[in-house]
Amino acid sequence: MISSEFEVPLVIYVDVDDTFVRTYGTKRIVIPGVVAHIRQLHQDGTMLYCWSSVGAAYAKASAEEFGIGDCFVAFLPKAQVCLDDQRFDEWRTCLQVHPTGLRSAAEYRVALRRG
Repeated sequence: MISSEFEVPLVIYVDVDDTFVRTYGTKRIVIPGVVAHIRQLHQDGTMLYCWSSVGAAYAKASAEEFGIGDCFVAFLPKAQVCLDDQRFDEWRTCLQVHPTGLRSAAEYRVALRRG
């Protein structure tokens, strides 16, 4: 158990495709509301990681293409296998948020405290 004396930062993993960019054929279309949300979360001091099933280089190139590369701590390939003693639905410190249900960093923290 983590001691309450440690301040745990809000860590958010952000997917690329169909989260902050949509692709139609060869055209890539930014989702402005999600990009603005990413910028606000960065300003609020959250630790943002950008990931994609296509890989880390693609995640970085996509974030830079839409001017938000500086918002992320790192760029990662999306996990294919996670080794953990708990199933994701048992994690008390994890929220899954759809791009249509975006909230503030403060609201995410409240939801995490509620479990």
